[in-house]
Amino acid sequence: MNSPVEAAARSRKHVLENMKIAILSDIHDNLPLLRKALDRCRSCDALICCGDFCSPFVAADLGKGFPNPIHGFFGNNDGDRFRLAAAASKFPQMQLHGEYVELELDGKIFSVNHFDNIGRAIAKGGKYDVVCFGHNHKAEITPSGRTLVINPGEIYGGLTGRSTCAVYDTAKHAAELVELTFP
Repeated sequence: MNSPVEAAARSRKHVLENMKIAILSDIHDNLPLLRKALDRCRSCDALICCGDFCSPFVAADLGKGFPNPIHGFFGNNDGDRFRLAAAASKFPQMQLHGEYVELELDGKIFSVNHFDNIGRAIAKGGKYDVVCFGHNHKAEITPSGRTLVINPGEIYGGLTGRSTCAVYDTAKHAAELVELTFP
């Protein structure tokens, strides 16, 4: 029989090996579609937002609508960063990292920022397991050597006519796009 310490370690390992991470970007104040995305991703273990919340009330909706760790980043349309940070600080599970961060989630190393041109340049280096970005609103999941490049597209839906987010599976090192329907 295994010791309680071994059983606990095995339990943590099992949970981590099945980690699902929601990735979204370019919300642009579209709360109805953000709420749909959060409903669809509720079972995920963490969430990454690649920027362009736009207004501080969007950060509050994220914090209320997703109970697990949230990693947020500023985009070029996040003008009121002070109030965005203040809104995010009211939710212990939410952290705004600024414009760029390297994250380790379930043993996978992520590079996250808002801009597609920066993300693509970083992906070419092959240092990261996953590179996430937004900005151009064009959904994409593309392998680049050992790196998986993920642009979840836009929550907003007004630029491309599609509202999408992505879910990354750490065990499979694969992601899928999640299509959201307009209200």
